[in-house]
Amino acid sequence: MTHAAEMYFSFTPLLAVLVSPAAAILILLSSQKPNLRETWTVIAAVCKFALVSSMVAPVLAGQYPAITLFDIAPGISLALKADPLGVSFALSASLLWIFTSFYSIGYMRALAEHSQTRYFASFAICLSATMGIALAANLLTFLIFYEILTIATYPLVIHKETAEAISAGRKYLAFLLVAGGALLLAVAVTLMAAGTLNFAAGGYLSPAMGQGPLLGLFILFLVGVGAKAGLMPLHSWLPSAMVAPTPVSALLHAVAVVKAGVFGFARIVGYVFGPSLTADIGGATLVGVLAGATIVVASLLAMAQDNLKRRLAYSTIGHLSYIILGTVLLTPVGWLGGLFHITTHAAMKITLFFCAGAIYAKTGRENISEMDGIGKQMPLTMAAFTVGALGLAGLPPVGGFLSKWFLAQGTLASGHPLLLAVLLLSGLLNAGYFFPIVVRAYFRPSKHFERFDEALPSMLIPLLLTAAFAVLLGIYPDGIFHFYSLSAEAALGVVARGAP
Repeated sequence: MTHAAEMYFSFTPLLAVLVSPAAAILILLSSQKPNLRETWTVIAAVCKFALVSSMVAPVLAGQYPAITLFDIAPGISLALKADPLGVSFALSASLLWIFTSFYSIGYMRALAEHSQTRYFASFAICLSATMGIALAANLLTFLIFYEILTIATYPLVIHKETAEAISAGRKYLAFLLVAGGALLLAVAVTLMAAGTLNFAAGGYLSPAMGQGPLLGLFILFLVGVGAKAGLMPLHSWLPSAMVAPTPVSALLHAVAVVKAGVFGFARIVGYVFGPSLTADIGGATLVGVLAGATIVVASLLAMAQDNLKRRLAYSTIGHLSYIILGTVLLTPVGWLGGLFHITTHAAMKITLFFCAGAIYAKTGRENISEMDGIGKQMPLTMAAFTVGALGLAGLPPVGGFLSKWFLAQGTLASGHPLLLAVLLLSGLLNAGYFFPIVVRAYFRPSKHFERFDEALPSMLIPLLLTAAFAVLLGIYPDGIFHFYSLSAEAALGVVARGAP
């Protein structure tokens, strides 16, 4: 049930953003004391999650914590506001940062990685930017934190400082900074056309602007957020960035960067254009075609990858377009499926990346063809991997089944059975590129993997917990953190106020 939302002044959204930069300073000051440095990381992650969690109950009751830092000009301000969509994204990102923090400690120590202080400080800034994106009250605030995230992630992408890593970093910046320029232009045009940048459920742009100019503006926004969201043909930076350490890949694919892209697209469709205007200008049809093609093509490309992280990268590209597709179905159940998939996909994909990192840290192996029989040595790791694979293929009882179920209902409710066929085909392709890994691990003989020998507990425990979280989302989707309710509230709020 949607509520008549009321905003009230609160420092909580600002504190949720600031806790990470404070931790980054303490991390830099503790560079010579690794245990203290990593303690700051964990404390910041827990505090951030506690702050975001404290906003769930009031937001679901229609009371939105908000704070305006300062007004720049009439209709332009730097402001934060917690609404159902933003809190849902912030909650999943902050929860998974706790797991990633512990996992990173184990991973970086197991491989004796260099520049660990820079790594943990950059991670903290990335999570601060992610909170700013999630809780932005308007397009200007969103844009600022969106670009901070791009810059803060760069040191993580090039962490290994090899020629391959530097090349991947340049490609990453080239794609995302150009897309950021398109986003900046789109924000400027929006301000001139509407006189405000504040997000409003159901959208606020006027049809009087004209169908052609509105479609052009929509395409600018699509480029701006589509690059981070891995929408083809803006996706190629993402597989290249797999040269980064595995916890960074998990950040890119499950928690922050790519999810900021799809979250941004949901903001644009639901809170700037609105469902009705998106349909009228042809934006929904355009994005539906691009997202459907991305889902199928990315799945086919994933099947051809022998490197495990690259296979996971192409899988992510496909699954991000599930979320985009849900928003342009323009129905409550379609939106629910897309928004809930932000959380379910995060839980499943971070589990798979954690498993890939544990395998690499323990065995040095990155290619699927080298993993025959690894289930005998790392049965718990591969059990968690199997859970993630089942969920991404859309099988119960993992959370991916529910989000895909709602998406399938959304295609029927919107009268697009062809898109339902795309979803069903994608599920089969998901099984086609994940299940052979499981079969290799458990049912093929190997001379290399014959004894029980899991990764460090600091890596193993987080991946088991994220796998359990993915199952919990399928069995009890609302859980104790109300991810389902937040997604449903956001979906109903947007579509009820701006139905096509």
